[in-house]
Amino acid sequence: MSNHKGVHSQTLSSASAGTVNRSARLGHRIAINWELYLLLLPALIYIVLFHYVPMYGLQIAFKRFSAALGIGGSPWVGFQYFEQFFNSFYFWTAIRNTILISLYQIAAAFPAPVILALLLNNLPSRRYRKTVQMVTYAPHFISTVVLVGLIHIMLSPTTGAVNKVIEALGGEAIFFMQEPQLFKTIYVFSGIWQSTGFNSIVYLAALSAVDPQLHEAAIVDGATKLQRILHIEIPAIIPTMLILLVLDVGRLFTVGFEKVYLMQNDLTVNASEIIATYVYRTGILQGRFSIATAVGLVNAVANFTMLFLFNRFARKVGKVSLW
Repeated sequence: MSNHKGVHSQTLSSASAGTVNRSARLGHRIAINWELYLLLLPALIYIVLFHYVPMYGLQIAFKRFSAALGIGGSPWVGFQYFEQFFNSFYFWTAIRNTILISLYQIAAAFPAPVILALLLNNLPSRRYRKTVQMVTYAPHFISTVVLVGLIHIMLSPTTGAVNKVIEALGGEAIFFMQEPQLFKTIYVFSGIWQSTGFNSIVYLAALSAVDPQLHEAAIVDGATKLQRILHIEIPAIIPTMLILLVLDVGRLFTVGFEKVYLMQNDLTVNASEIIATYVYRTGILQGRFSIATAVGLVNAVANFTMLFLFNRFARKVGKVSLW
């Protein structure tokens, strides 16, 4: 018994010594690089104030919230609002549309900046490359409201440029914004037009880190430009692609509220109702803050679960992960 106590106390003392050593090393690093940690401090304060402190309010998802009683004084109701969400008429519609739009975005939009970055990296003319970069980056800085306005103008059945081309080719005008089956395509491809150029920056940065000697050796061996792209450039950006894909999958249940809300109408609501718009209509407009918080919590847990699972998958398959 005395030996067992001795081993136990020795283990505890070793663990405490290890903790002290780690704390001392952390304090030493902070003392040496205090300027860098000082620059990091505003970001940490922002994250704590606006991302962690508001988590106190998550408890209203389990309470019948009343502004008069406050968060602490509102009565507990358990999982009542979660059950209301799962049993609501628009539950499966919102879930289905959110997942379909997200998967559509990943399938169609994710390869676009990769392809653009590879094309720009292999352009022989430096001036032409800068011009293309400027033109493709510009749409990123257009606000969502302006973008949706441009979509309505371009797809107008009477004055829209797209319908003018269709009519010039002998076809009939199409009411694009009133066709439910076209909503997801319009949403995704307008997003591709807006974000592809800007998203290609990270891939261009990864390509700039490729050793030029690899290309020189491949040229000496007789490799064509396509072969160099396939065997040098694409393998070089695969880790970056996996990290960004993990982040995209981690946002599977999050689709931009503003753009969907501005684009949808009564005719397309069955194809455009997503979790975010459901929260706005049911929770915010009707003042049902408890159910809005419950739906938001479900959404956050689902996103974190997808992020965790796909991060493990990426670590096993590509040896790359966020943590």
